[in-house]
Formats: sequence, structure tokens, C-alpha cells
Amino acid sequence: MQSANLKPIAKPAVVMACAALTVTIAMGVRQSFGLFLNPISMDLEIGRQTFGLAVAIQNLLFGLGQPFVGALADEGKATRVVITGAMIYAAGLVFTGLAAGPVALNLSLGLLIGLGISATTFVAVFGPVARAVAPEHRSRALGLVTAGGSLGQFLVVPAAQAFLTALQWRTTFFVLTGFVLVIALLALGLRERGQPVAAAKNASLKDALREAIANKSYWLLIAGFFVCGFHIAFVGTHLPAYLRDNNLSLSTGAQCLALIGLFNIFGSYLFGTWGDVYSKKWLLSAIYFARGICMVAFLAAPLSDMSALIFAASFGFLWLGTVPLTSGLVGQIYGMRYMSTLYGIVFLSHQIGSFLGAWLAGLAFDMTGSYATIWVASIILAALAAVVHIPIDERPLDQHRLAQHGSA
Repeated sequence: MQSANLKPIAKPAVVMACAALTVTIAMGVRQSFGLFLNPISMDLEIGRQTFGLAVAIQNLLFGLGQPFVGALADEGKATRVVITGAMIYAAGLVFTGLAAGPVALNLSLGLLIGLGISATTFVAVFGPVARAVAPEHRSRALGLVTAGGSLGQFLVVPAAQAFLTALQWRTTFFVLTGFVLVIALLALGLRERGQPVAAAKNASLKDALREAIANKSYWLLIAGFFVCGFHIAFVGTHLPAYLRDNNLSLSTGAQCLALIGLFNIFGSYLFGTWGDVYSKKWLLSAIYFARGICMVAFLAAPLSDMSALIFAASFGFLWLGTVPLTSGLVGQIYGMRYMSTLYGIVFLSHQIGSFLGAWLAGLAFDMTGSYATIWVASIILAALAAVVHIPIDERPLDQHRLAQHGSA
């Protein structure tokens, strides 16, 4: 498969910087929402399940939009997609700040912000970035952009906590709106020239989808990324509340989220760099196995500020290292022409996992008064994800065909 005949207008460094900053802001604001669980639940007199459902809807809409965002990005329309997404994201933040009950919260924090995030994060920007760099540096470039999401978590979460302490939660959402509007300006650095061209052996999106769906490795990637989403949404949404329930301070929860972001800067970059050198599937398997070990150790040790921060740093190193490896495998196996679309479908699975991680954790707590069952489920899922990546065939599909013809 050959790459699309699209080329970013700006230099690769500028494209990567604009993409990374876009993800920094979009993901940084998103990762701060766990800080609002207690104040919003208390102010609106709703249960954690209700707040968790709003975040779950957000994650689901985030995922459902990915194949469409990817298809538009594959056609060279990433800039328009990101600008539109920034406007929707900003509107969602404003209406969340005005929310008076569960329905308004689901429509704003859930529906609008979910759609806005869908058009301002990884799938929207990965296409221009991947087309801006040489194939041998692609995984590292995607890792750098992914690290932007972690930098946002490290910078924006403490800022959101400071605003939340000095102001109130409604005013804090209005302040975060200003952050998101900057994304519309950064989108200009993602403009591309030229027209997408169909690859000779994969002339249409329909053909590309049919070929991917018929390939076992695609389904294994989808299964693994589901687990990633479950972990991220559960920990990102409920860890501050879990720590508060166990008599640790809200500031400790904020520090943990920030520390996850800080260490994932290193993790995303290193796993992206290693993905250019080593087997991506084995790196993915190692990440999920290590996540399970981190959770077991966290639950087994006496809970304290120090143990919470150690868990955050360890889990943070593994947080989004899956993204450059999974997206890199999609491009490596299925080619660049429809990379954003095919990765968007894989990312939809991630967000279905996120929906369940955010909502089921709130439901389990409201029913039992504990997150214990969700911790156990997360550990089991980590083990399963470590296993499902092992059978993936990392060779490009063209090599699959040659091998099949040769064996025939």
C-alpha cells in the first residue's frame, strides 16, 4: 500500500508541535474532570453513578466520532475537523458550568464535550504527523505527540485544582473554556496540500475495511485497546475519589493525576522510540502485564500519600504508551492511506472500554460502597490484554499475501 499524496504545508517540527499542543490542551482539560466528581455530586445532589455516567457518555461519544474524524483526516481535512471540535468542546465546557441537574450534565459534560474531544485529539492529528515524517521515525513522532497529552495532564490538572480551590467548580469550567479555544489557532499548523490517492492494491475505503476486518490481528488490537480504555477511565475518573474515601486529601488526588501525566511524558516518548526498534506487539504485551502488577502492588501495600504517589508514577509511565504502539501497528500492517480511519475504529473500542470503566466504577461504588470489584476486574483485564497481543502478525498485509501465495 502506498501513502496518500498529502503533505503538510508546515515543516515537520511545526506540525508535530501544533499537534502535541493540541493534544496537550484537549487531554489536559479532559483529565481534570475527576477532580470535579465530589464537588459536582454534592452541589447537584447526585450519586457517583450519575457523574460516572456523564463521563462514560463523553468517552463513548469520543470513541463513536473517531472513525468519522479519521476518514476526514485521511482526506486532508484535519484542520477543519480540529477547529470545529474546539468550538464544540468549548460550548460543552460552558454548558457544564451552567448545568443544574443530571440531564444537563449528560448533554454538556457527556455529549458535547465527548464530540469535541473526539475531533481534537489523537486520531484527528495523527494523520498529518505520520505524513510529515519518514516511516523509520513515525513511531517516535507519534510517541512525542502522545506525550503532549501527558504534559497537559501534568500542567492543566494542577491548574484546574488551583482554580477549583480559589473559585468554584462552575467558574473553573468557564476558565477551562479559554484554554480550549487556543486549539482553534493551533489547528492552522496541521494544514495539508495535495489530494489523497488510492493505493493500487487497496483502491477504496470499503476495500481497506474489508481487508482489515478479515485480518485476525486487527481484532486482537481492538480487544487490547478496549482494556486500555477501561483502565484509563477508571483510574482517571475515580482515583481522586478513591483516595478521598480512604482519608487522603483532595490535593493528593490532584498530585496523583499530575504525576500520571508527568511520568507518561517519558513513557509515551520511550515506548514510541522503542517501537521504531523493537516489536510493537511485545511492548504492548509488556505494558498491560506491568499495569496488572502495579495495581496488585498498590492494593496490597498500606495506603498512604507515598504509596498513592508511587502508584501514580508507575501507572503513569504505562498510561498512554499504548497509543503510539497501537497506532503505529495499524500503519505498519495496513498502510498509511486509511491509517486514521482504521485507527479510529480501533480507538472506538478504547472508548467503549472507557465508557464501562467510568460508569461501572460509579455503579459499583453506589451499590457496594467500594471500588474493590472494579480493581479486581482491571487486574484480570490487564492479564488478558497481555496475552491477546502475542499472536498479532506485525508484517504488512502485502507480505501476508506473498506468504500465503508461497505456501499455496
